[in-house]
Amino acid sequence: MSNRLFQGIVHQMRDSIDRVIGVVDSYAVTISCSDLTRIGETNEYLVLDLNENTDIFVRDGYTYKPFGTRAKPDYAVFVEGTDELATKFCNILAISFASIKQYYDEKYDRNNFIKNVILENILPGDIYVKARELHFNTDVNRVVLLVHVVSSNDISAFDVIQNLFPDKQKDFVFNISEKDIVLVKEIKSGINSKDIEKLARSIVDTLGSEFYTRVVVGIGTIVSGVKELSKSFKEAQVSLEVGKVFDTERSIVSYNNLGIARLIYQLPTTLCETFLKEVFKKGSIDSLDHETLFTIQKFFENNLNVSETSRKLFVHRNTLVYRLEKIKKLTGLDLREFDHAIVFKIALMVKKYLTANPVKY
Repeated sequence: MSNRLFQGIVHQMRDSIDRVIGVVDSYAVTISCSDLTRIGETNEYLVLDLNENTDIFVRDGYTYKPFGTRAKPDYAVFVEGTDELATKFCNILAISFASIKQYYDEKYDRNNFIKNVILENILPGDIYVKARELHFNTDVNRVVLLVHVVSSNDISAFDVIQNLFPDKQKDFVFNISEKDIVLVKEIKSGINSKDIEKLARSIVDTLGSEFYTRVVVGIGTIVSGVKELSKSFKEAQVSLEVGKVFDTERSIVSYNNLGIARLIYQLPTTLCETFLKEVFKKGSIDSLDHETLFTIQKFFENNLNVSETSRKLFVHRNTLVYRLEKIKKLTGLDLREFDHAIVFKIALMVKKYLTANPVKY
């Protein structure tokens, strides 16, 4: 946001309002004022006021009114005096400056441009026209990371992520909901998906270890054109949703690593229900108890190796064979045969998908 734009409005209004008026930013720095000598001043007590108040308040003989689009105000307008007239002036000025800021953001702010692109709030034909206006590099590689806040304290995850990626010419951070934060990251050539996952890990670890905030990060694919950013964003959304269904323990889910889970997620539920009925003709999957399902899971984890699985489960080999025979009798599928094992594995995932009933984008 241009401070000169605010100062221009203050300059025009100073003759109509016979009082000192101005604007402070979120750090309580006076960025524009009808009294030019006050520009650049900071009041440490005012910082506390701005963090605690979202409505009109009084400090040191001035009336303040915060305004902005974020949960914590971006700016506050101030008017000399603490009377009713000062309050009225504050309300009028706050509305005026908020409208000006919104107009400026929509027309000139790159962050807002990127947000409109990924949310598809801008016509495809207008994207490159707008990019030229903003001198925005449209052809570099970028990737979208969607950070979902699971649990937090009073610390703003948005502010933390913004501080982790301070280069506002290359990296863009913004909220799309109270708990969802988008990071659009410019990627150098030679960077692969593993490097992106390490970057996501740094976000998860920083928020978790230093600020006790638990997040899950969905990662889209790397794209080269600005128009493709909406695709990467949708992939990041799908990654989070698929992760909720098939891998609830993971805090980082990459679209490139979703595998067969992505295919199942895209299937209609009626088709999934039909598939389960066809697979388990002899008996329902619900007939398998918790111990049997745990045995199956370990058998898959150990690549269908009977000896290795029995060792990991601390049971005799013959005991495991007996359990596998029991599964075959109940379901008609012999998990020691590769084809049967694949069908059973997919069936378990389909069952998990139907139980979760996820919201699709």
